[in-house]
Amino acid sequence: MSSVQTALLGRSTAAAGARVESLGLYRVALWVLLGANLLAGWGVQWDIQWHVRVGRDSFWIPPHVMTYAGVTIVVLASFGVLARDTLRRLVAGRPPTLRILGLSGTRGFHLAACGIALTVLAAPIDDLWHRLFGLDVTLWSPPHLLGLFGVSVNTLACVLIAREAYPAQPWARYAGIVVAASSFYGSLAVALRPSGRLAYLYGGIWFYTYPILGALLLPLALVAAARFTGRRSAPLVVVVVVIAFGMIGANIARVGFEILQPVSVIQEEIAKDPTSPIAVSNAIARKNGSAPGGALGGNLVRLVSLVPVLFLVALDPRRRPVPATLAYAVGLFAVWGVTIGRTPAFQSMMPGAGPTAAALLLTLGMALVGGVAAHRLATSLTRSERSPAEANAR
Repeated sequence: MSSVQTALLGRSTAAAGARVESLGLYRVALWVLLGANLLAGWGVQWDIQWHVRVGRDSFWIPPHVMTYAGVTIVVLASFGVLARDTLRRLVAGRPPTLRILGLSGTRGFHLAACGIALTVLAAPIDDLWHRLFGLDVTLWSPPHLLGLFGVSVNTLACVLIAREAYPAQPWARYAGIVVAASSFYGSLAVALRPSGRLAYLYGGIWFYTYPILGALLLPLALVAAARFTGRRSAPLVVVVVVIAFGMIGANIARVGFEILQPVSVIQEEIAKDPTSPIAVSNAIARKNGSAPGGALGGNLVRLVSLVPVLFLVALDPRRRPVPATLAYAVGLFAVWGVTIGRTPAFQSMMPGAGPTAAALLLTLGMALVGGVAAHRLATSLTRSERSPAEANAR
């Protein structure tokens, strides 16, 4: 064997080793990110109930500790991979696959780092917001929305990372994408929670705030899951995973309250403003005989929420994302009216035929926008690209 052949063989072996090393790192980081996001999601789920049932006696309440433990792990994993790839590029003297603000790495990890940076930024703003405006704030406050947006970006990035980390293992890639898409869906669904308060207080078109906004936001995760996995049924699997994780989170909160037995200051806050978000949440729970801060309608509504997804799957969001989203919106609208509209708290707020028809038109309009946005998002993220591990090995 000539010296040239030996050198080429050495380079090929080194490249293969570097590729395996990069893929191994990305896979470990992916599952760390997914586990940490799940931990943070359960913390948020408990935190919402804590605010409604107990109040916010300090920043260091257990749900916050749980949430920010997950966030801290996400920060370390996201920026840790970028730091490793940047250092490797500097030592090897090779051009980066993607370089932003001096950091080298894949698209997925750059997007993950950007998202979690926004969430971290939201934490001190949220603490300041509470100090200025007190305990009783809506989930739609600016710091909460900024934090949720950051989490949504990070979990969407995990969908992309799953594709980067498993270029040749379809089932492992499928599992990673489904779990990541369920976290993405969950972060979007959390942002819709205040819509129940609007339905309870105002009725009319406002009664359908959830399906109107849901038709805009939720297809972003569902269509992405179908397009990324290439499987028509993926959105249904995503929602099943979301339901399972949600039920686990509800039990974590229940056990946490039983163990800690925190002293509630909520009645004092309710007396100050009976129309506040906390007061309304407690009123809804009291009329429905459910725990304050929990999911509207309980487990039955969770299961019935699969029906709109069946409509989406029937029209195949891989090939027809906009018509599938429109069908999903109709199903979401109908399920909301049939389930939530029949609960004791909301029965009297069910609107007549006129407002219902107007709300349905609004829902379809938002679904059209949501379907187009979901299609463009999925297309931009699934465009063909060279494997990042192969690029790192060059």
